Amino acid sequence: MKSPPRTPREHARDAAGETKGSDARSPSASSTDELATRILVVEDDRAAAAAIELILRAEGFECETTDLGEEGLEISRAREHELVILDLDLPDIDGYEVLRRLRDARDRTPVLILSGLANIDNRIKGLGYGADDFMTKPFDKRELIARIRAIVRRDRGHGQARVTAGRLSINMDTKSAEIGGKPVHLTGKEFAILEMLASRKGQPVSKQSFMTQLYSADAGDEPASKIIDVFMSKLRKKLMDASGGENYIATIWGSGYVLRDPAGRD
Repeated sequence: MKSPPRTPREHARDAAGETKGSDARSPSASSTDELATRILVVEDDRAAAAAIELILRAEGFECETTDLGEEGLEISRAREHELVILDLDLPDIDGYEVLRRLRDARDRTPVLILSGLANIDNRIKGLGYGADDFMTKPFDKRELIARIRAIVRRDRGHGQARVTAGRLSINMDTKSAEIGGKPVHLTGKEFAILEMLASRKGQPVSKQSFMTQLYSADAGDEPASKIIDVFMSKLRKKLMDASGGENYIATIWGSGYVLRDPAGRD
């Protein structure tokens, strides 16, 4: 099937080494073993942009930000991203115009509109211009991460968000877990922790990442961080009890916790 000589996403890999931006040149961004999730945030509210970037980086996403629509378009032409988070109320051109130009240029990068404009007409217009999803401010960081992952999964051609480790199966769409086909009853916090581990199976997740995801920023003091150890102990025990002693969660000293295939009975 024929395609335009140079689409923005085709330009990206060649341009990445020539354009500014430390994320584009970082080793993780160029890994051939695992596709990194690079996100462009177009948001003119500095506090909001900083908060979004903090949340994304805590989840292991690579993040690039700009407060101007025109610059956002330039960055998207120069570097490839798996998602664009787009505000509508920008100081130069509005988010609708940014979205329209992206789609007119045949750039099919998924776009999540994140805006304080909550009117249904704004939603309809944004989706009509080609946005993949629409969230309003203020937002819950857990919902933001869940929607980002859902959009990226769809764009990469994955279906149901199911992660398995041995006999343990975690379904992130239905928010459920089972071992050997039998449900494991978890609290909301316990499942949120398991979901984070599942989304990065085989990779350590730090306590700070859990704190950023599960609690507000002002809860990140030293005593509060020990709450993660308590939740992790309870979660690990429930999984071991349900599986007859299989240990699915390993402690990586100095790095955090990791979900893995069971190491056997401890």
